[in-house]
Order: sequence, then C-alpha cells, then structure tokens
Amino acid sequence: MREILLINVSGPDKPGVTSTVTDLLARYNVNVLDVGQAVIHDTLTLGMVVEVPLESESSPLLKDVLFACHGLGMSVRFIPISEQEYEDWVTGQGKDRYIVTLLARKITARQIAAVSRIIADNGLNIDHINRLSGRISLQSDADDQKACVELSVRGAPRDLQRMRAQFLNVAGELGVDIAFQADNAYRRNRRLVCFDMDSTLIEAEVIDELAKAAGVGEQVAAITEQAMRGELDFTQSFKRRVAFLKGLDESVLEGIAHNLPITEGAEKLIRALKALGYKTAILSGGFNYFGRFLQQKLGIDYVYANELMVDNGKVTGEVVGQVVDGKRKAELLKELAEREGLNLQQVIAVGDGANDLPMLSLAGLGIAFRAKPLVKENAEHSISTLGLDGILYLLGVRDRDADELLAWYAERQ
Repeated sequence: MREILLINVSGPDKPGVTSTVTDLLARYNVNVLDVGQAVIHDTLTLGMVVEVPLESESSPLLKDVLFACHGLGMSVRFIPISEQEYEDWVTGQGKDRYIVTLLARKITARQIAAVSRIIADNGLNIDHINRLSGRISLQSDADDQKACVELSVRGAPRDLQRMRAQFLNVAGELGVDIAFQADNAYRRNRRLVCFDMDSTLIEAEVIDELAKAAGVGEQVAAITEQAMRGELDFTQSFKRRVAFLKGLDESVLEGIAHNLPITEGAEKLIRALKALGYKTAILSGGFNYFGRFLQQKLGIDYVYANELMVDNGKVTGEVVGQVVDGKRKAELLKELAEREGLNLQQVIAVGDGANDLPMLSLAGLGIAFRAKPLVKENAEHSISTLGLDGILYLLGVRDRDADELLAWYAERQ
C-alpha cells in the first residue's frame, strides 16, 4: 500500500534547507504532491506532502530526514495521510476561491481575528496569508505607514451579501478596509482604470472652488454635498450650481487648476499602472478644463467631463452638450472597454459620490474611495484608510513590486 506523508520542517532560515531535504527525498524516488514554504522574521516553515513509492521503506527515509534537519538546527514532524484523506483534499481544488485583502495604516491582531471569524462563520477556509506591504520600522510615522495582508480563501459563502455587510461593519469599527474578490483570471488581467476626478484624483470639488472665487461658495457647496450624498438629482443640481458661476472671469480657472491638491498616492498609482500597461481615464461630472490639466500632469489616457461655456472671457453659467452624470459615466466606461477590446471584468472604476455608483457596479472591480456612507454601502469595495495607491494591493501588487515598476517608469521618462 502506498504511503503518503506530510513533512513539516521549521526553524531558523538559512541557505540549503530546502535543497538538503529534497536531495534526501530524491534518493528514495519520492513524488512531491504539494509543497509550500514561508519565511516570517527569519524563521522558515517548509511543508511537503509526499508519496513514498511502494519499493521504498519510509523508516530509513524518516531517519535520514530527521538526522539532516537536526544537523541544520531545524525541527521536523511527519504526519501520515490516508489515501482517502488525500483524495478528499484533491476534490477540494474545484471549489470557488476568493481573495480577502485587509488595508490599514497598521494591521492589528484584533482586525485579523474579526475578519478570520467572519470567514470561518461563512463556511470558508483560509489557505494562505501573505503580507503585501513592506516591512515597517518601529520608528516610522504612523500617518505615513501602509499595511496590507492578503488572505486566500476557499469555499462557497453561505450568504454573500450578509458576509459583505459583516466586513463593512468590522471595517467601520476597527479602522480597516476589507476587500473581498473572486480569485479568477480577470483579477490578474485587468487593463483599464476609470477615475472620478473631484474628491477622488484631487482632494477638492472644483465647482466649489470656482464658486468661492465667484463669491457664492456656501450656496454651491451645500448643493454639492446633497448631490454627492444622493439626495438630489445630479444633472439638475449640477445645472443649478453652474448657473451660480455666471460672470466669473476665465482667468480664475487657470489659477485654480495649478493649485489643485492631488490625492495621496494618485501619482504613484498612475505611474505603476502605466508601467503595467494599463489604460487610464477620467470620467467626471466636473469640467474638461481641469480634467485636461490633470491629464497632462498625471499622464491620463482619456478624459470625459463637462465643457464649461465661456464667452468673451466670462463664464456664462451653462455647459455645452450632454451633462456627464452617473448614467453617462457608465456608458462611457462601457464604450472605453469596447474600444480597448476588454471584457467589463477587466475594468476598474474608482469614485466617491452617488453619481459614481452606476460605473462602480458595472466594472469588474468597483472601488468607493473615501466615499460617502451611501456609496460605501452600495459599492462592493471601498478604501478609506489609505491613499489611492492602496488600489495596487487589490491587484495583488506588493510594495517591492511597486518600487520596481516606479523605477522602470522613471528610467523611461
């Protein structure tokens, strides 16, 4: 009867551990059915499921491996596995797989405990846990830190909507962002990112800045806030706000454009995406003037926004053509995907307001970024604790990968 063993080796990380163990197994013509290795703080853990051929006896094999590991200062355990147990494990590979990503300035045991409890309560099993963020010095400023842990889980959630609601509650209570994605080919092959502009790529609402310059800041800001919360029809509220700008001197637009505050992580994200071959777009309910300015500054591929009408150097209080509202954003996202020859599952959409929900729900990965409560509740994913470059973690990009991408991009500029 064939013999199947789980071999676990652990101890101080050093060169030659894996080669020593596998060299010994090779002498006995052992087949490796599964293998995994991890190093945490210079401590190595190596696990292998092996099949010992019928012609080989396990007892000398075990003795040789035990002796070799002792010489390396490593501990080793041998666990026999029945053929039925192994076959049950094999059949599990057809189950659905998901990626759960935790993002915060610091990851705490309490956060991981709460998330892993939800995963277990919903009938899912954690297969792997990886840290995507770089090593954090104890001397680092907490405000500049980024931490990300990625969990690979297997199974079918008992109630997907309830589980997402549980993650959202934990995220709010413990100050962590939690993303839950299907682990499929599309997740690793996305190619287009569509961004809202105001309060997403920039930390401002341009129409509010224009209103301040026109002396009607409070009136317009109040309408903007209601519209972003979904309390007003976007198109009607937008036209009301633009009307307040009548008579504003055109020269004001340039000054505001040059002082737009770029959102934390935006430049890093765009450069990394370009290095990865992504296309990027601004789909904004704001104005083309500022979208084109950001296009030049950040290297965005496409810009679709509203054209503010100017006559004789003065803003007329009207816009030209169709207003880019929530419905139009979704249409533009679909058109861009078709133009690039992409499946919608390969598209990412990022926004903060209620008018972004249509495109967030249409994209394969819709992300509510520092969004209003209504938007966070209705979007499948949200990021509130980190900057825009936190999106790279949702793509599985590690910090060291991002550094390589940025270095490659810089060399070519």
